[in-house]
Amino acid sequence: MNRVLRYAARGLLALLLVVSAGAASAQTGGFYAGKTLTILVGSSPGGYYDIGARIVARYLGRFIPGNPSIVVQNQPGGGGLSLANRMANGMERDGLTIVAMNRALPQLALLDDPNVTFDPLKLTWLGSLTSYKDDGYMLIVNKGHKAKTFADTLSQEQQIQLGGTAAGATNIVFGLLARDMLKARVSLVRGFPGVSEVWLAMERGELDGQVIDLSAVLVGRADAWRAGQFRPLVVFGRKERMAEAPDAPTARELVKDPNDLALLDFAEMPFFMAFPFAAPPGVPADRAEVLSKAFMAMATDREFRAEILKAGILTSPIDGEAIRTLIAEAARAPREVRQRFARLLGM
Repeated sequence: MNRVLRYAARGLLALLLVVSAGAASAQTGGFYAGKTLTILVGSSPGGYYDIGARIVARYLGRFIPGNPSIVVQNQPGGGGLSLANRMANGMERDGLTIVAMNRALPQLALLDDPNVTFDPLKLTWLGSLTSYKDDGYMLIVNKGHKAKTFADTLSQEQQIQLGGTAAGATNIVFGLLARDMLKARVSLVRGFPGVSEVWLAMERGELDGQVIDLSAVLVGRADAWRAGQFRPLVVFGRKERMAEAPDAPTARELVKDPNDLALLDFAEMPFFMAFPFAAPPGVPADRAEVLSKAFMAMATDREFRAEILKAGILTSPIDGEAIRTLIAEAARAPREVRQRFARLLGM
């Protein structure tokens, strides 16, 4: 009889262990087993966000319990604004969809833009691949352009034609700052679907240049950059000159007025969360935690960092809480600063 009881006790213990393991698995992300996670990109294929998102798609599933498969879908339009609005208002909140988000859009939401229908502080931020530690946002021109330094842009008889995407996109914002704050003689040709199309227009001689990240140049045109086919004239998003462009001044070197510096502080905020990923608001807390932890584990993984650096993306990751802090700080900018920035955008 004692033997029977011992066998029964062992069987009950084994059953309890199975149940306990199953419950623990569910709590730590077992939801994702057998599922497909979708990463949406609000720009066309071949650009900075698209290439980075596809590398993330190859690695992120390894760090999510249950190892879901991951697919990438491009949904360009409005510089990613239509996708961001849909993420906040019409997308399933089940934790199976995340967005590689245009970094300028949270800032746009702080300007009371009627086209923005999301609150950036309510999104489920996973983190950013970079805090811009090793990067810079450069106004570049083709090698053959007669402007050799930024000072030349102040006296050019013919305006430098820069390509840009949609309202609120970073390339538009900083093209306008170069024109209106730094007084460079530039004009903006807007409406390109993505950076890939801007590159093609530069190569055809239809544009003189663009404003773009160093990492985006290394992603899209690394060989041409190293061959000196593009000339950086000024760099935004940095307090010190960039090692890759030591002759190009920072915007902060050129701006002396305190009001202009306050505007520049607000304008440059998106760079410090330069490649953010988010999920819709209201994702169940356990799934949001799984995704956030997996994102940071991936972003600091040696193999992942080596591959994304090979693609030209300079990483210095921050977590979702750091993104929320940056947005909250920007939201506290004086109203007159935000109003001036909104006027710069034509709002």
